Amino acid sequence: MDASRVKIPPMKDLTDENITPNVHIINSQSPDARLRYLLTSLVSHLHDFARETRLTTEEWMAAIQFLTAVGQKCDDIRQEFILLSDTLGLSVLVDGMSHPKPPGATEGTVLGPFHTHDADHFEIGDSICSPGKGEPMLVLCTVKDTAGNALEGVTVDVWETDDTGRYDTQYPGRTGPDCRGVLTSNKNGFWFKCVKPVPYPIPSDGPVGKMLEKLNRHCYRPAHLHFKCKKEGYDELITALYIRGDPYETSDAVFGVKSSLVTDIDSITDTAMADKYGMKVGDHLLKWDFVLITETESQELKIRLAKEALTKLGSTAKLEGGLPVADI
Repeated sequence: MDASRVKIPPMKDLTDENITPNVHIINSQSPDARLRYLLTSLVSHLHDFARETRLTTEEWMAAIQFLTAVGQKCDDIRQEFILLSDTLGLSVLVDGMSHPKPPGATEGTVLGPFHTHDADHFEIGDSICSPGKGEPMLVLCTVKDTAGNALEGVTVDVWETDDTGRYDTQYPGRTGPDCRGVLTSNKNGFWFKCVKPVPYPIPSDGPVGKMLEKLNRHCYRPAHLHFKCKKEGYDELITALYIRGDPYETSDAVFGVKSSLVTDIDSITDTAMADKYGMKVGDHLLKWDFVLITETESQELKIRLAKEALTKLGSTAKLEGGLPVADI
């Protein structure tokens, strides 16, 4: 490109002190206000981090090599970058800001790196697990709005590990989905059969695992079941139910546990119930009531919380679509 056609303010005499505003100048040409805002904030924080820590060339290169290794560990099944985000607490933070919930609604939590899009569709009452896996468990759920009305037609994506603590995607030569499935709620909610969840380690054979080792952190998650609930007009809910009393309940490696999502596992105690659901007396039982909020409720709450957060930060940014875009 002809340099004479580049219409940006001149950048010269760059120093440690003025490099940041000069980068802002070159990044200010995009017509996308949100992108300009994101890049301005990102560069400011990155540069301030480097100045505050007096980041060395060797440390900078180590970080580059680490991020390169994270990317190289990703494939169609494994997402090491999501795992990194999870272990740094970023995933749960972003989810909380993107999908805030009022009191009484089911809280969200991390999606995690093991969700897939190839789960089979099951009828209510089916087992999402292949025969012979783990300790049988019955899951009975209702799905309602914040007014207490039953919600029919909610698509519910469910996934979990097997009794060895591994997801189906962690087995070499995987030929299809297992311990995962998609159901659709009716006026009574939905129910399905699975195996009692167990605690398990997140993948520790990659760069994220090495990072946790250097930080003297364990790599375990408490036992849980993942759920993703979706219905037109309602804010998508990505959440999980955690089993009370798990040894890792208060030290989840990916910070996903919230007190409102911790639940008990009971047992089926009478023959009538066991026969009704095709289970046995003594099998495990989990009951849960999901409460979804509308997209309108979510957007109004998101805007209110964003305004409160910006005020607390002393920011003069304006909001577009509930998101800050630029200082005014």
